Amino acid sequence: MTSWTVRPEPYDSATAAALWRAYYTEVSDRWYVRETGRRTPPDALERGVASETGADLAPPSGTLLVGWYGEVPAASAGLRLLGSGRAELTRVYVDGSLRGSGGGSALMAAVERTARESGARELVLDTRLDLVEARALYARHGFREIPAYSEGPYSEIWYGKKL
Repeated sequence: MTSWTVRPEPYDSATAAALWRAYYTEVSDRWYVRETGRRTPPDALERGVASETGADLAPPSGTLLVGWYGEVPAASAGLRLLGSGRAELTRVYVDGSLRGSGGGSALMAAVERTARESGARELVLDTRLDLVEARALYARHGFREIPAYSEGPYSEIWYGKKL
């Protein structure tokens, strides 16, 4: 039986880049389909992928965690320390073919452990309403809706959890 393991990964590795592209493609395509009825145009997709380096997930103020299903990198989550005991969860992704196999739960356990070890007492995040799988994952792991703590064109709902 294949199992999940989660470990830190350099934000600028080839593994991190592949998972970022998969994550960005999925969330961008969902938005484009919702708003225009078609997938993300290739040039817009490339601009979007290139617009985020992930450097904010470098230690000591950030961490990128990668979930491995056996030997396959198939999930990721970023953690940014915001100060005052607060950390932000970002870029949560599990490959669609492996959703429901425990990857999200393995990621969430690793994120919480890493946040606590970094001194965080609260995790927060923002997301879009149409990312229903992610929202269900957060709810299953004790996140509750909170007032907005950030602004952004794709921030539609905010969650928090005391650690």
